[in-house]
Amino acid sequence: MDKADPKRLIADRYQLLHVLGQGSMGTVWAARDEVLGRQVAVKGILHTPGMPEVEAAQLRERTMREARAIAALSHPNLVTLYDVVQHDGDPYVVMELVPSRSLSELLQEQGCLTEKQGAAVLDAVAAALAAAHRAGITHRDVKPGNVLIADDGRVKLTDFGIARNVAEATMTARGITLGTPAYIAPEVAQGGDVSAAADRWSLGATVWAAMAGEPPYVGKNVMQTINAVINGDVPVPAGAGRLAPVISGLMRKDPAERLSLVDVRRQVYALLPEPGTDAFEVREALPLPVVVRPKPKIEPDAPLADDPGPLPFMLTKPISPQRPRGRVATTFLLAAAMLLFVAGSGGGFALTRLAAGAPLLPPTEQTLQTLPTLPTSAALVQRTASAETASGDQGGKFTLNVDPSWSTYAEQRSADKFVPLSSVVHFVSGTGAYEVTVQRFADFYPKRNINTYTSSVQSRWPNRFFGGEKVPTPNLAGPRNEDSIQFIYRTVEGDEPNTLRRSHFSRVLPYRGDLWVIEVVVPTEQEDEARVRLFDAIASTFAPV
Repeated sequence: MDKADPKRLIADRYQLLHVLGQGSMGTVWAARDEVLGRQVAVKGILHTPGMPEVEAAQLRERTMREARAIAALSHPNLVTLYDVVQHDGDPYVVMELVPSRSLSELLQEQGCLTEKQGAAVLDAVAAALAAAHRAGITHRDVKPGNVLIADDGRVKLTDFGIARNVAEATMTARGITLGTPAYIAPEVAQGGDVSAAADRWSLGATVWAAMAGEPPYVGKNVMQTINAVINGDVPVPAGAGRLAPVISGLMRKDPAERLSLVDVRRQVYALLPEPGTDAFEVREALPLPVVVRPKPKIEPDAPLADDPGPLPFMLTKPISPQRPRGRVATTFLLAAAMLLFVAGSGGGFALTRLAAGAPLLPPTEQTLQTLPTLPTSAALVQRTASAETASGDQGGKFTLNVDPSWSTYAEQRSADKFVPLSSVVHFVSGTGAYEVTVQRFADFYPKRNINTYTSSVQSRWPNRFFGGEKVPTPNLAGPRNEDSIQFIYRTVEGDEPNTLRRSHFSRVLPYRGDLWVIEVVVPTEQEDEARVRLFDAIASTFAPV
């Protein structure tokens, strides 16, 4: 798509006006229907120039699948599809343009919903899902960002960009989006089938967040969030008032026990605003309720952390792939990450789950009775992935040799005072013992350098980094602003006695205006062997596309 000429005519009928949103799967414009003289929303495919025709065809088919799913639906609480057209060989979906804010944006503006507002959302989204389920369609990504609050008070469910008609043959493969971790159902998180019951769980989690001011499950990273969804207790709805039993009824671990959508609407009926009134006219900020969560253990006289200062790296000779080096005494905690998932036109989370029943977090030293066998370099195959930013930029595609059986998911990490927002792609072994991450900082240069990145690492974990090694490493072919480096550190995860010690091999690669970080994570007990068999075998194959 030509970004330089946004005001162009699609299919001799739809005049594109301006971009409304952009994600990893498409761009949405506000447009004008020149035939009927009305405002519409037009969604088109966003794909990387030079994309192989097979992948481009899959994207086109996915857009048509989305269009067919939405076209089968007709309901006042769903965004209406008007048309599907072809332009220069690509399909465009023309939809109802709803002047609105997302529920996520509303929560940021006013804080938690009132009881009447929460009832209105529950009733409207339940009605929308019931219509979709009758048509054999599951939404698969119900969350605050996909619930629209129109300017006239209507509530609409949007973004069926990852919906699937259960009557069609599936296109699902490893890497297809399944939803947003804080809102997905436990059975989906374990790799099970997505059903109507999974949408009901997500509806409960969405309204839980709307009433409490935060998601029901909050982890330091995506794997901890997923682990909490699967294994943690279902939290009591905070600040939900008379809606609490409905939310709890939707968020039952057993899908067969979840409240039906009919029962949801029946139970909230008495709490709805009066007919003809707008429950969302009140715009003043409401105080957030206190959500009781376990507090970390802190010694009463523990001093504040020292100023981290510079990283204590010592330059040494380059690592030789033929001769493993000794272990490095390095310790700091696993990095925390804020997650903004990018999938579909509305921006979700590209997520592939592990096989059903497989652990989502690496095992502890107590449960890891026998260390898994390290994969061999012969088992690695080239895989292609994308580390796009939330704005859907077209520069994040890369290839890397990884075990083909490892699961893949992507996340967005928030910026800090040193580094900008980054995109991270994870490849995780079935046991969770091994992980490869590819992190991309778009537009990192010329304002920053590698020392900025290493300072950011230490600033997040002050007083926890006690040593390490930093060595030169081969540069990527192509323009760069400085030379590459690599280093090793260790983390300790969990509390005694259930701790896990893992070694992290990091390769930091400047390329054009971006900074890429390739990291291989293994149990510390296998550090020396893994350096050659995994880190050298995998990191050396990385290449931006």
